[in-house]
Amino acid sequence: MGTAERREALGNGVAITAPLAVHGGVMDIGRGQETGGTGDSGGTGPSLGSASAPVGQRPAPVREQTQSSYRQLWVEEPARRRRLPDPVRTAAVRAVLIISVTLIQAMVAFLCTLAGSSWLAFPMTISSVASTVVATWAALDVWVTRQVWRQRNGVVSTPSSTARALRRERRKARRTARTEARIRRQGGGSGRLSHP
Repeated sequence: MGTAERREALGNGVAITAPLAVHGGVMDIGRGQETGGTGDSGGTGPSLGSASAPVGQRPAPVREQTQSSYRQLWVEEPARRRRLPDPVRTAAVRAVLIISVTLIQAMVAFLCTLAGSSWLAFPMTISSVASTVVATWAALDVWVTRQVWRQRNGVVSTPSSTARALRRERRKARRTARTEARIRRQGGGSGRLSHP
C-alpha cells in the first residue's frame, strides 16, 4: 500500500504525522508543510504547501493532485526515412562489421610495425590487405543488393516509375480478364441488355 492509499485509508479525521515524499521533497502530512526538495520551487509537481487546504480540513487526495502532472515517458514520432529493406539492411550490417574488423587489423598492424621487433607485424599487414579487399566487396555488395531490390520491387517515388506503369498494365489486364469471365458466365455475351 503506497503513501497515497495509506493517507486515504486513514482519512477519518485523525492527524497523520508520517512524512510523505513529494517530487523530491518530504512533506509532513499532519502539518501540511514541505520540509525540503522541489515541491514548491516551480517544478513540474503540484504545490502541496499549507495554502492548499485550510487548517482543520483535509486537503484533496494526493493521487488527484499529482495525476495530472505525469507526462508520457516518450512521444512517438513518425520516422523521417523509411526503413531499409531486409536484404539491404543485412548487407549493410555485414559491411559495417567487416569494415570495423579491417580497421582494427590495420591499426594493430601499424602498432606492431612501430614496435619494431614484433612477430605479429607481418601477418597483420598481410591480413589487413586481404581484409581491405573483402571490405570493398562488402561495401559494393550493399550497393548491388540495394539496386537489385529496387529493380525487383520497384521505385514508386517518381511518377515516371517503371514499376507504376507495370502495375497499371497488370491491373488493366486483370480487369479485362474479369470482365470477359463475367460475360462468359452470363450467357455468351449476345450483346443484349437485361431490359428491353
